[in-house]
Amino acid sequence: MITKKNKQSTFPNWMGPLLDALRQLGGSGRPKEVTAQIAKNLNISDEILEETTKTGIPKFYNQVAWARQYLVWEGLLDASSKGIWILTTKGFETSLTEKQGREIFLKWVEINQKARKAKSESEIIKEQEEDEPDNIEHTLKPNLLKVLQDVTPKGFEDICKRLLREHGFENVQVTGGSHDGGIDGYGTLELNPFVSIKVLFQCKRYKGTVSRAQVGDFRNAMIGRAEKGIILTTGTFSEDAKREASRDGAPPIELIDATKLIELFEKVELGLKPKIVYEVDLNFFEPYFEKIK
Repeated sequence: MITKKNKQSTFPNWMGPLLDALRQLGGSGRPKEVTAQIAKNLNISDEILEETTKTGIPKFYNQVAWARQYLVWEGLLDASSKGIWILTTKGFETSLTEKQGREIFLKWVEINQKARKAKSESEIIKEQEEDEPDNIEHTLKPNLLKVLQDVTPKGFEDICKRLLREHGFENVQVTGGSHDGGIDGYGTLELNPFVSIKVLFQCKRYKGTVSRAQVGDFRNAMIGRAEKGIILTTGTFSEDAKREASRDGAPPIELIDATKLIELFEKVELGLKPKIVYEVDLNFFEPYFEKIK
């Protein structure tokens, strides 16, 4: 098992496992599918999976996303599909050791350094340990997440109410108050013209990790009141909390962490103004830089 004590903190270590995971998934997968496959293959501990960056992003997910970015630059992954990680033909045929992953990392750090002369190598590496790659599918996340974490608790409940409405919920109400039994609101979701279900939701506006006990408390509060529950947070969920949410024989609870929350805002452009951004394709310019000796 890879634990926090013996792990290396830099993302080049995940390049080879990322390629392996994508091959197991048939050549493509959504980011969470891929990171989950890597975690399973390497038996990565809950401690590592729950560690976050200063901005509240899961650190393991962030490092795998950076490994993916370097593999895109190297031509091993296709960057054309938004929200899907895809192996190129070259990527399908390539396996990487940790040493080879580090060589790719150093090669592209040097190219980045030449393209961004104002920043030193150490600054670029530090930036990539804490921030997300420029073309990861949630480029607005740090800014939007900060805004959501800074609104009042009541404001966050009201924003979640609006978000649920934008995604098809009807009769959405915020209950609020200190006697809500852990329930912040409810709504109705029409599954088809014949069937609708009542859904209860809870909003947790903070940077911390939602625990297994908190998920259990919410389920206890919803039993007998609704068929489904949702917890929305600007933080993360512990691995035990995820297991508790999908425990056999118990009412299911959907967990919406910061990453998923931003996806939902972006999908309906709630509180966001879309704009066109052109990203420099470093892979195109690579042949025109001085080769590393």
